[in-house]
Amino acid sequence: MIVLGIETSCDETSAAIVKDGRTILSNVVHTQAEHTPYGGVVPEIASRCHIMLLPGIIKQAMEEAKLSWNEIDAIAATRGPGLASSLLVGWSTAKGLARKLNKPLIAINHIEAHVHSVFLNPEAPDPHEALPMLALAVSGGHSSLFKIQEYGKLELIGRTVDDAAGEALDKAAKLLKLGYPGGPIIDKLGRTTPPRKNIFPEGRVREGTETGGLNHELCMSFSGLKTSLLHYVTHTPPTCDADVAQIASDYQEAVVNAIVKRCDKALVGMKHLAVGGGVSLNSRLREKLMELCDKRKVQLLLALPKHCGDNAAMIAGLAGMGRGITGEEAFALDIAPSWQP
Repeated sequence: MIVLGIETSCDETSAAIVKDGRTILSNVVHTQAEHTPYGGVVPEIASRCHIMLLPGIIKQAMEEAKLSWNEIDAIAATRGPGLASSLLVGWSTAKGLARKLNKPLIAINHIEAHVHSVFLNPEAPDPHEALPMLALAVSGGHSSLFKIQEYGKLELIGRTVDDAAGEALDKAAKLLKLGYPGGPIIDKLGRTTPPRKNIFPEGRVREGTETGGLNHELCMSFSGLKTSLLHYVTHTPPTCDADVAQIASDYQEAVVNAIVKRCDKALVGMKHLAVGGGVSLNSRLREKLMELCDKRKVQLLLALPKHCGDNAAMIAGLAGMGRGITGEEAFALDIAPSWQP
């Protein structure tokens, strides 16, 4: 099955063609630089860029795959979650293409696609054979833990109750005047300076906090961490680049520890830990997750770096595995900015 995938959930404009869920024939990704002066994604700018870029990116994906439209079996696109105005561009384009070409349309959940991104690595096991599995989707918009006992059935067992991990890192970088996107900058600084212990809180969620019925011990909170950083730099302002690097390293350690400790609690009975999403590129997170999995005798499945961020290969790949909503039901669907797997 050959699927053309479209991804426009935030500020990446992407189209890809994937065969049988795992073999990538093309994957074109454009990351919008227009948001840098604003220190964050501006929805109106993002959707306008998608409108301008998407037709050319789809054409490039087709050319790189060296396929004709007749060889495409289905059109898949992100329906949600994400920014409404961005989702609308990709989903509407997919609907139009599917109608024009008389091909099936497949609505894909963005978070579940991040989980599938680990299986785009040719060295990863078959998704059906990696079970039972704990999956961590960690990005600028999401920090969620899923238990997967049966392929295609994701059970949400933990999540952030406020900011996502990537958002927390970006906000810290903005506060420290490091630039945008902040996550990669903080990661780079963290590699130059070992973190100190217990400088910032590790995102615990207290019992009684609203978690939507989830175990509070498997949930995370990063808004207090950001406030703690603000108080720290206000009372102990950095005086040189080395001070900034140290603070960035300490802050990153708190974010990483919050994630790793929740994974540790949730790994009971699991065979694999799959980690996808933009923050899974963070070198400190990868290092500590590898240590955890070695200790727990669990195999760690990481997405290849080129598949960690938002990309259409994970959309087309997941659709090629038989996931998503298709048939006439798909054509009747609107976007779902808060859609959970």
